Amino acid sequence: MSARDISIPTELLPGDGRFGSGPSKVPAQALERLAASGRDLMGTSHRQATVRSLVGRLRAGLTELFSLPDGYEVVLGVGGATVLWDAAAFGLIETRSQHLVFGEFSSKFAAAVAVAPHLSEPEIIESEPGTHPLAQASEVDTYALTHNETSTGVMMSVARVSPQAFTVVDATSAAGGIVVDPEHFDVYYFSPQKGFASDGGLWIALCSPAAIARIEQIAASDRYIPPSLNLKTALDNSRKDQTYNTPALATIFLMVEQVEWMLAGGGLGWAAGRSLASARALYGWAEGHDLAEAFVKDPAQRSPVVGTIDFAASIDAAEIARVLRANGIVDTEPYRKLGRNQLRIAMYPAIEPGDVELLTKAIDHVVAAIG
Repeated sequence: MSARDISIPTELLPGDGRFGSGPSKVPAQALERLAASGRDLMGTSHRQATVRSLVGRLRAGLTELFSLPDGYEVVLGVGGATVLWDAAAFGLIETRSQHLVFGEFSSKFAAAVAVAPHLSEPEIIESEPGTHPLAQASEVDTYALTHNETSTGVMMSVARVSPQAFTVVDATSAAGGIVVDPEHFDVYYFSPQKGFASDGGLWIALCSPAAIARIEQIAASDRYIPPSLNLKTALDNSRKDQTYNTPALATIFLMVEQVEWMLAGGGLGWAAGRSLASARALYGWAEGHDLAEAFVKDPAQRSPVVGTIDFAASIDAAEIARVLRANGIVDTEPYRKLGRNQLRIAMYPAIEPGDVELLTKAIDHVVAAIG
């Protein structure tokens, strides 16, 4: 039976079939409110009160959501979190950094720093995909961690290697879906198109007083910094509730919707609880399956926001994904460079835990049909 001939019964279909790890599901209600905003927002200047008040709501909402201590600031700029790797190379790392590498995205930050001519060769601690390494106290001035490796579905706890260790955390797919203690980071940066159910084109960094001091110190030095990557410029503009250059207003609007929805529901713990409920459904199903298993073997390292499920060689996971897509369940394919016979399932807070449970039933139906 070909993929296009397999029909999944309606009662097994999730209410929303978007399970992509980024871009992720955007709630229909938020899209409706964006459309209703009409000419009051889209096509207006980002320097004026309408947009600046929206940015202000975003910064205030994130401060409340992450329970940021006094002195921490929300800084934002145009471009995704990948832009912040370059900005960090110019404006956060003084001389040498340590990087924990355990997947595609953690390796890319290390690679970006390695080619920076003004920095020393970074110290890299690496582990196999499906696991994560541990930071080690060293003679470096910056520790680069990844809260959740989107490519593999591995989560690591965010903790300083020592009380004063300057710690920068890539939280691109973790933010909003995993609880974190701000006392354990100096910069916690992410994009809107994953846990915050928005679109791309923006980076956001939660910065400690030590991070702000580091940004200002490096900016005042004689180091060359491209204007578009200057974190001091981003900081100065953020304090005015704006960005250095023109942002995508729809992205900001949708992110504000999601942040305020999380706050109304109960905050970060509540939002993370939704992801945990989805994760219990997905991993519990895999543990009891004859032909599927969690790729990440250590339950403590399994991500509650991005689940990777391996299938036995007798089952073609790519075929499962094709059947699901033909039935309106999309973006379950694995990360392309990982090259495994698996599905990758996003479980961000906007995704209904009940839809994840229905997805497992739909997969069972497909597996039985393709036999």
